[in-house]
Amino acid sequence: MTAPAVAAIRAQHLSKQYRLGARGRYDLLGEQITHYLKGLVRRRENREERGSIWALDDVSLQVNRGEVIGIIGPNGAGKSTLLKVLTRVTTPTAGRAEIYGRVGSLLEVGTGFHLELTGRENIYLAGAIMGMKRAEIQGRFDDIVEFSQMERFLDTPVKRYSSGMYVRLGFAIAAHLEPEILIVDEVLAVGDADFQKRCLGRLNDVAREGRAVLFTSHNMTAVSNLCQRVIRLDHGRIVDSGPALDVIQRYLGESQLVGDLDLTEHGGRRPASIPVMRAVRLLQDGVVTPTFTTSGPFALEVDCWADPDREPMLAMGFSIRDALGTHVLGSEIQQTISFQPNPTGHLRFHAAIDQLVLSPGTYSLSLHVTNPYRRLDTVENALSFDVIWTPRDDVPQPPTRGWPVVFVPVHWRSSQLSREVRPGARRAGG
Repeated sequence: MTAPAVAAIRAQHLSKQYRLGARGRYDLLGEQITHYLKGLVRRRENREERGSIWALDDVSLQVNRGEVIGIIGPNGAGKSTLLKVLTRVTTPTAGRAEIYGRVGSLLEVGTGFHLELTGRENIYLAGAIMGMKRAEIQGRFDDIVEFSQMERFLDTPVKRYSSGMYVRLGFAIAAHLEPEILIVDEVLAVGDADFQKRCLGRLNDVAREGRAVLFTSHNMTAVSNLCQRVIRLDHGRIVDSGPALDVIQRYLGESQLVGDLDLTEHGGRRPASIPVMRAVRLLQDGVVTPTFTTSGPFALEVDCWADPDREPMLAMGFSIRDALGTHVLGSEIQQTISFQPNPTGHLRFHAAIDQLVLSPGTYSLSLHVTNPYRRLDTVENALSFDVIWTPRDDVPQPPTRGWPVVFVPVHWRSSQLSREVRPGARRAGG
């Protein structure tokens, strides 16, 4: 029998309004005079400055203990505002949120730090704010320092930290002081690749310990690997919610990361290229998409236009590179293909892979077209696509750290053996 879900966060009809051009009530006298003089000048101008926007508009959600929820959406969708409301950094204009448990958060770079205090002092300050005793903080101090790799700078005031150092220490504090609820914003993108992987691994550990995690990011691979459920925001409203992979695929299908791209004036075209390639499409199961699943099918189509009298024979190739620029996969037609006589000179190349053997991540596709004598057209990084893990009962999920670029499904099994003599072992007295 499944245990009933226990709520960690319950938000009801949250709304947050910001006034455009609004002034703070604590301006200095000189600033007040400046604003007054500006107001005299602008009285006849458009009054849009006095309008307002709803950063959040009637948002309701529930996060249960042990759940990892992703919040996705374009810039300005309201993701960071939602997290600030839930962590009480700002108050809602309407609605309410109930938080059940101690909250650890990592929002904007530097949030929660006292700039004049050292890193060591800020660790103790953060713990005290969360209601922890000094002995409790001390018991986790070494783990925080080890994870952040900031031992050399612990006694340096944090105002001298770089943005990456802020994030390292801030995440280590938030994740190791054992909050019941962990809320993490996009700031993980500031850290290097190795630190991001360790952060995702730590977030997985927190979730397995039965705590709630709310995570927002533009990295769809990280969201899909970490989160069971995803909520999508747009213009302050929830527009989609459900299983992570389903919501991400719908979102990517509508975002600028498209699987169908015009190459006519692409910025990645090499100098001296003849613009033969005009369009490229990525497809999975016949559907144009910028996101693919591990071990699923992958196909690309490239439309070319060329004068059939001048270029009667063409060949084509493609290469796929990972986020670090490493060439991981590619292919090229070994023989040239003749144009069929037609007035348009239009040819479409189609390449298909039965099973895409790439680990989850973001990859770029480069294309080139040749004639029998030379390369005619090359477009570097024509477009990018995501590979996302699809859960399978018969294949273990790739690890969150140290992924190899190539992913091949490995089927594991174990069997119980009888307690017999091992092969090659000699019996006593034999």
